[in-house]
Amino acid sequence: MINRRGFFETVIAAVAGIIGLSLIIPLAGYAILPALRRKKKGWEDLGPVNRLQPNQPRQLDFLVTKAEGWYKTTADQWVWAVRHPDGTVTAYSPRCPHLGCGYHWDKSEQKFECPCHGSVFSMDGTVLAGPSPRPLDTLSVKIEKGRLLVLYEQFRAGTKQKIEI
Repeated sequence: MINRRGFFETVIAAVAGIIGLSLIIPLAGYAILPALRRKKKGWEDLGPVNRLQPNQPRQLDFLVTKAEGWYKTTADQWVWAVRHPDGTVTAYSPRCPHLGCGYHWDKSEQKFECPCHGSVFSMDGTVLAGPSPRPLDTLSVKIEKGRLLVLYEQFRAGTKQKIEI
């Protein structure tokens, strides 16, 4: 049989536990859930598509805002875009699939070159020479109201498969 003192100790402990849980659960959710949330991908507006000349790769710069948990950063980013004679556009990630170095378009040679380890790519992204394990990584593209939109993503370097990171 519980005496009066034991009863009140049990009731007070239960009430304190309920109050504690009602405070801890929202605080834990506020502190932990943003870090676990998957980042949202958004379409980046790269400007009018008519500024791209057919078969002339062009580096297009834009600002990207990255939210990791509760921390947001803004960074300059770029993609390589090629407009084809039929009006379609291909956009490439700016990182070499070998080790993630930045590459450039050699206009005189008509090929993409990575200066770090010598990978060379054709205008359609296929590997012409070097250690790159796969072609250039393409990005999703759409054209709306004459504007080029790209879904910017990053991919793991050094693998044969195109794996998003």
